Amino acid sequence: MLGAMATLDGKPVSADDLLSLALTNVGHFTSMRVDTDGSIRGLTLHMERLVRDCKIVWNAALNTDRVRDYVRQALEGQTLPCVVRISIYDPKVEMGHPADANEPHVLVSVRGAGALPPAPLRAQSLVYERDLPQVKHVGLFGALHARGAAQRAGFDDALFVGRDGFVSEGGTWNVAFVDQEGTVVWPDAPVLPGVTMALLQQQGEHRTATVTLDQARGMAAAFATNTSIGVRPLAAIDDTKFPVDHPVLRQLQEAYLSIPGETL
Repeated sequence: MLGAMATLDGKPVSADDLLSLALTNVGHFTSMRVDTDGSIRGLTLHMERLVRDCKIVWNAALNTDRVRDYVRQALEGQTLPCVVRISIYDPKVEMGHPADANEPHVLVSVRGAGALPPAPLRAQSLVYERDLPQVKHVGLFGALHARGAAQRAGFDDALFVGRDGFVSEGGTWNVAFVDQEGTVVWPDAPVLPGVTMALLQQQGEHRTATVTLDQARGMAAAFATNTSIGVRPLAAIDDTKFPVDHPVLRQLQEAYLSIPGETL
């Protein structure tokens, strides 16, 4: 089953292939939603992310033509829409000598995709800062631990607040707000430069500003974004409720869905 769901450099992946990824947890990835017509919104941005992060994590170049070939192969016979995750790691990496690993390989896995947008999200604010936030890396323990804590408290996910008191991002998503004048506000904080965030910022006049938790609670609306969820309204942050049918949110959802996809 594992080999049918994932490939490493275009070949079925084995448990041995994944040992270094499981035991050292060093690597980076991107996830892309493939729509029913086979197109991918922001495909170019996803490839640029992989190249950029590969240089940061592995000090190595990445051939995106090969990556595209592996993704095409992995999508053969798959039911669409789906989400493709491309993970870049070196099976030879060792805990004691990570600098010796500089030959990254391409792991491609596929999973089903839900309808857009999913149900509104209730988030609990937690003090947390991701390591190397500009990289979409596989070190997810802290983020998922925070998500689990939020869920055990009755919420759907965690909203991160830095030690400086400013809101940054969600567990695996960017966050933005609609202020009382109807302007979209993105937090000015160390965050992952999300592909969906970048696509939305191209669609209208948005602004970036530092946002405290109190300021966030005073916004007219809030939403989460990533490739799997598109524009997902936030129904609440802690005890503060937000309207999930704000007209700006509907405009953003429509604008995102109208962005043409790119083909592999």
